[in-house]
Amino acid sequence: MNGIGIGFIILLALGDILLVAVIAYFVSRLMAERYRQMQQSQAENILQNSREKAQKIELEAKDNALKILREAENEIARRRTELSREEDRLQKRRAELDFRVERLEQREQALNKRQSALDKRANEVEKLAAQRIEELQRVGQMTLEEARNELLAMTEKEARNDMARIIRQIEAEARAEGEKRAREIIADAIQRVASDHVAEVCSSVVTLPNEEMKGRIVGRNGRNIRAFEQAAGVDVIVDDTPESVTISCFDPVRREIARRALERLILDGRIHPAHIEKVLADEQREVERALIEAGDEAAFDAGVVGLHPEVIKMLGRLKYRTSYGQNQLAHAVEVAKLASIIASELGADAEIARAGALLHDLGKAMDHNTEGTHAAIGAEFAARHGVHPKVVNIIASHHHEVEQESVEAVIVEAADAISGARPGARREDLEQYIKRLRALEEVANSHKGVQQSYAIQAGREVRIIVKPEEIDDLAASRLARDIAKKIEETMQYPGQIKVTVIRETRATEYAK
Repeated sequence: MNGIGIGFIILLALGDILLVAVIAYFVSRLMAERYRQMQQSQAENILQNSREKAQKIELEAKDNALKILREAENEIARRRTELSREEDRLQKRRAELDFRVERLEQREQALNKRQSALDKRANEVEKLAAQRIEELQRVGQMTLEEARNELLAMTEKEARNDMARIIRQIEAEARAEGEKRAREIIADAIQRVASDHVAEVCSSVVTLPNEEMKGRIVGRNGRNIRAFEQAAGVDVIVDDTPESVTISCFDPVRREIARRALERLILDGRIHPAHIEKVLADEQREVERALIEAGDEAAFDAGVVGLHPEVIKMLGRLKYRTSYGQNQLAHAVEVAKLASIIASELGADAEIARAGALLHDLGKAMDHNTEGTHAAIGAEFAARHGVHPKVVNIIASHHHEVEQESVEAVIVEAADAISGARPGARREDLEQYIKRLRALEEVANSHKGVQQSYAIQAGREVRIIVKPEEIDDLAASRLARDIAKKIEETMQYPGQIKVTVIRETRATEYAK
């Protein structure tokens, strides 16, 4: 009984399990069917959306294509209209050109007819002229070429004589009137300025109290003199000259600083490298102050105001600069006074003339360490510091390196020549003097037709004797100008040089 009950229970359990399995099977199939239906519905929705989007994109593409097609048709219509207009314009232009070509052809035919008539008349005129020339040659017993040459020779001779006579007459009148007026103005200017006739020389010799001081200056193994030369930028020459040493340097301001410092060291007695540098620095400041004071004083003496401080300082450097022994700062002030007087007499701008004359040699204060001529250097420096353009031109043109743009520039050039050429203003050593005289004679002898030349009046005049058979009166005047121009271009000299060409004709016969 128990075995039957247990078996029945087992069968019931197996039936329950089977029932659960069948129910689970049908439930899973139902769920799978529903999932499949849901996936199919989603796929159909996606497919429907894609179709709608494709239709929408297709409609937009058709709209764009229609729009582009309409724009293209409009552009084609516009181009066709423009082409039609251009064709009409070209047609009109072609008709105008045809009309002009027709008119030109008619005019060409008329010109050809006229040219034929002119050629015919020209032939007749040539025949008549040839007949006249033959008749003239028969009467005058001279060919046309011979008559032409004789007429040209006579005309040239008369023209040369008239030209030489007129040139000499004009030059004589201008020279007489100009010299009279210039003599009056220059004499008045020189009398009113009244400068000393003494050439100043910058000395670089320092006097010593005794010979022992030379040893202290040199120092042990030359220590002191080497330190002094390196710090000051100069050469100290200790030679056999009793109780003196010489300071040598191309820069006059640096030489002046070294001279003052050495004199102060000698008085102080403490000569060693550390003290040398201190004294040199102190003296450099003192000299810079002295330069500014000298520039201010020169500007005040010359009556020039409103200059830039750097220009004043650079002007003061001319106090230690000389040219042929003439102090350049004193020379600048003297030229300024002379130019002011001459400008006042001639009715020019005296203020511009004073400023240009005072600064005309400004470049000499820096030409020892700057490349270029002193006129160009000074003009560039002045222009950089706000100097008046007329004054800048005066500085640049006072040696004719550039064109003179005002009468004040000519006045300053004349005043510069007066100041440098007056007696006692400048000096020159014998060797340079002899070289200058020889160079003058060589320049004169280098020209064709010169027989002899002589430099006279200390090189202020050169007289040239020419061959009369090669140089006529007109050529003599031209030769004088050529030689003067070549002297200006090739030589350096103070003042001015007079060129005199002498032509003499002698006729000699013997009575037998």
